[in-house]
Parts: sequence; structure tokens; C-alpha cells
Amino acid sequence: MTSPPAAPLARLSAGRDHPGALGSEAELPLDRETHKRLVAAVLSGNDAEPLMSQDDCRQAALQLTGVACVVADDVRQAADRLPTQHAARVLADYVWEETDRHLAAPLEDTVGGAQGRARLVRALYERLNRLEGLTSQLR
Repeated sequence: MTSPPAAPLARLSAGRDHPGALGSEAELPLDRETHKRLVAAVLSGNDAEPLMSQDDCRQAALQLTGVACVVADDVRQAADRLPTQHAARVLADYVWEETDRHLAAPLEDTVGGAQGRARLVRALYERLNRLEGLTSQLR
């Protein structure tokens, strides 16, 4: 069973309307370790021997969708601190657009659907780590 498509980043308040409201500038920062554990747990299952029920898959996918929106906003903010033509900024723009495309796809209540969101969150955190390293070097 699939759910209606998630709203693209451009239409989510966490994505654009309130920059940083839920991301790195929030009073309560994202708990990366909790997200890493959720990503690892979701990626450890498979469709042949699922570790999660359909409801668990949906809940994990919903949680990871929210995380992806906020981390994508953090990626955008970190990229904006780089010079316009910097290669890492251009790549971050691409990653951000791909994230928007992935989040616009219908949310699936399957192990594969949850794993797709988990891989997205993992990739966003990897990109954010690289950007944060670059921006700290430019200071």
C-alpha cells in the first residue's frame, strides 16, 4: 500500500518557510546518533525476511522523511556559505534537488520504501559532514 506523495521541500515549512527553524539553529539540535541507529536498523532488514511490520515500515519511513527534510535544509544552509561556483556547492545543489525529487515520490509501507528513505538520510548526512568540513576550512 502506498501513501500520497510527500510534499516537495519547496512546499514544506521545514524546508524553506522557516530556514533553520528545525535544523542546526534550533534550540534542540537533531540527534544524529538516534538517526544513525534508525537508519542502520531499517537497512538491516530485507523484503524476504523483514524485521519490521508494515506499520513499523510506515512509521520509520515517516520519521526518516521528516529527518531528510530538516537535514536537507541544513545541507542548503551549509552550501550557501560556500562561494557560488565552488564544486561542493554545485554538488550540494544537485543533492538537494534529488532529495526534493525523492521526497515527492509516494511513501511506501514496505521495507524497501523505508530503506529508500534511510539511504536518503544517510546520503544527506554524508553531504552535510563534507560541507561542514569545507566551510570550517574557509573561515
